[in-house]
Formats: sequence, structure tokens, C-alpha cells
Amino acid sequence: MSLFSQIPEEGTLRASPRTAPLAERMRPRTLDEYVGQEQLLGPGKPLRVEIERDDAGSMILWGPPGVGKTTLAKIIAEATQASFIEFSAVMGGIKEIKQVMVDAEKAAGFGSRTILFIDEIHRFNKAQQDAFLPYVERGTIRLIGATTENPSFEVIAALLSRCRVYRLMPLTDEQLVQLLKRALTDKQRGLGLLAVKADDEAMETIAGYASGDARYAYNALETAAKLAAGGVITKEIVINALQQRVLLYDKQGEEHYNLISALHKSIRNSDADASLYWLGRMLQAGEDRLYVARRLVRMAVEDIGLAAPEALRLTLAARDAIDFLGSPEGDLALAQAAVYLALAPKSNALYTAYNEVTTEIEAHRAEPVPLHLRNAPTPLMKQFGYGDGYQYAHDVEAGVADMECMPDNLRGREFYHPRSQGREKQLAQRMDEIRSIRAAKQAGKKPQA
Repeated sequence: MSLFSQIPEEGTLRASPRTAPLAERMRPRTLDEYVGQEQLLGPGKPLRVEIERDDAGSMILWGPPGVGKTTLAKIIAEATQASFIEFSAVMGGIKEIKQVMVDAEKAAGFGSRTILFIDEIHRFNKAQQDAFLPYVERGTIRLIGATTENPSFEVIAALLSRCRVYRLMPLTDEQLVQLLKRALTDKQRGLGLLAVKADDEAMETIAGYASGDARYAYNALETAAKLAAGGVITKEIVINALQQRVLLYDKQGEEHYNLISALHKSIRNSDADASLYWLGRMLQAGEDRLYVARRLVRMAVEDIGLAAPEALRLTLAARDAIDFLGSPEGDLALAQAAVYLALAPKSNALYTAYNEVTTEIEAHRAEPVPLHLRNAPTPLMKQFGYGDGYQYAHDVEAGVADMECMPDNLRGREFYHPRSQGREKQLAQRMDEIRSIRAAKQAGKKPQA
């Protein structure tokens, strides 16, 4: 059976039955009903103009859950009088995709246009995405893909180049409250027949907990309305209905990297409060504690370094505490480590020095180890000069020998330049002292104590 036979002739946005979830029933049917995304759909904005002119091409709608990606695709199909087919990765593979394309080409022969909507397009593999290419390029279909992931990483370049990417933003609390009030009074599609009221604090609480997700907000309102039983929805009823705030997070997606980036950069900038906040966001969203511990260890060696070498011990201890205590008790150890790293003196001198060393190694030939630095465990090796000229530092004055330890091509090269922060200030003084001792010995003078 052709997939087109499943499409109702009267349009794509028919009224949902009363048994459908509130979020489905309240789905906007026109651009005028649509709330949010003014940067794309406000008067005179590019996407709105394209829709009104029936000139919208293939596109990728990128945004978090519950901001109206599917709804917008259906509105575009309705406004342009195009057939609308929804397709997802779970429906099938290449065979099913090609069948959809064949049906679309047949429909095009009769003057019918088809919009193929692919929800969660990031779940399609490369071969599946490749299958759409020739049809998108010929204009057989207009492809609208929806994704919560960054399309730069999840959509193949060839398909991405043939689509416009539109970024949809989370709805504001004010926009969510507007939608909730509309649902509460709408007698045809909403909760108006229940004669339930809600105070402003209750509405604001739902909006705050929803974190920009309209679907979550509708579900919370529907549950709270049932609990209110014809009365007034209060903040207490809402909290009872919600149980826990929804936090946008995907351990494998972009938001995962956004949050760890925010944590790392807050620590690097010595902002203890922001560091605690971003750490809390990650932990409350269910991030792997050992992953966070590993990143804190990395920050200790990358951003603090020898300015406060005890930072490495503290972060490793936090990792052990998580392993020993688990969550939530061990979370405090991660919080302690994060705040310490934020307040510790910072230096990336060691990090920079090691990067310079690796660059040097990759760029130049590997010089042999100088003979005087080699061990000579056999008579033959001694015969060839292994160990000749080596000076045992503990036997020389001031504990510093006048001996070159670099290969010949790097003689005198300096990599590590300590800063004047924290413990590195002392290390810099010690390095100056060692240079003075060595210079005095090279000049035949007695080193100063």
C-alpha cells in the first residue's frame, strides 16, 4: 500500500481527539497560533516570508525538545497545501526510504507536492541520509528534518549543503505561561470544560520547571488539573504533579559538551559560584560522576599545574571518594574539588611547555642520547664511551653539575617558563638559582650559597 494513501485529504492539522494528550490537542495549526521563535517567524523574518510566499525549501530544524519543530513542519505543509509524510529511523531502512521517494515522484507527476518530515534525523546513518540526496536535489520532495543535536556533527555534509538550517530556541517562561493559560481556557481542545483555575505562581512554577519545553509544561498542567479536581491549581499541587524539574541533557550530545565547557571555563576564570552551578547542573541531570572526576583531574594539570600542585592530589582524592561513597554523598567531594580548582592560582606553563616539547619532537629528527647520559652496564659499552663525562649531582658543589643534558641540536633550549602565580613563583626563583650556579661553574667561579 502506498504511504500516500495514509494521508488525509483534508489536511495535516486536524483536531486531535479528546483522548489525545493535551500537548497534541493544543498543537498550533497556523503561524498566528504559534508561540515563540520570533527570530525566524516574526513579521518580515526570512522563514515566515518564505512560508507565506510558498517558497520554503528543504530545511533542518535544530532545537531542544518541546519547542515546536514538528508543529512548524506541519504548519508549513498546511500553508503550502503539500502532502505531509512523517518518517523516522524506527520505521525502517533504505528500502522504506526509497519507496517513499518513488511515491513522491509519482505524486509530483500529477502536480502534487510532498513534504517529507524526518523526526530525529540525527538517528539516521550515512547510507540512509545519502538515499534522500538525489530526490532533494531534483526537488521531488521538500525535506524537513528535525534534530535536537548539532547538525554539523550529525547530518552528512552533502545533505546539509542542500538544506537551510534554522535554530529553534527554548521557549521563555513568559511564552510557556501564555501557552498554559490558553490551554486552561480553551473549551474545544484544552481544559476549559474542567472549569479549573490556576494562580500565577502555579503557572510560573510549571514554566520554570519545564526549562523551555512546551510538551513537558502541557503534561504538567494536565496532571495538575486532574489533582485540582475542579478547584484551583496552586503551587503545592504543581510541585506534587511535577516531582522533579526536567533538565535538558544528553550525555552523548551537544548539551553534554556545552555544560562541561561551561564548567571548565568557569574554573579557569576563577569563578567558584559559576563552577558550582555548572557542576550541579551536570550532576542533577545524571552525568557520570567518574567522567566529571576525570575532567576535574585534567583541569588540575592543564589550568592549575605547578602553581598549586596539590590540586592534582585533591582531584584524585575526589575521584576515589566518588568510587568509595557513590552518589549523592560523593558529589560533595566533586563540589569541593571544583571550588578549590576555581580559587587556586592558575598556570598553564607546564601545559604550554609540554605542547612545545611534543611539537619539537614531531618537527625534528630524534637526536641520539648524549654518551655521558647513557648507562654502561657492559665493558663493551664502556669501551665505546658510554657514561664518559657524567657528573653525579650529589657529589658536586650545590648539587648542580656543569653538564649539558639536552641533545646537541637543542643545546640551551628552554621550554618551561613558570609564572609568578602560587607555587610557581618559588619554582621560578629556584630555576634562576640553578642557572646562576651553572653559569658560575662554567665561568670557573665558586657558586654562591
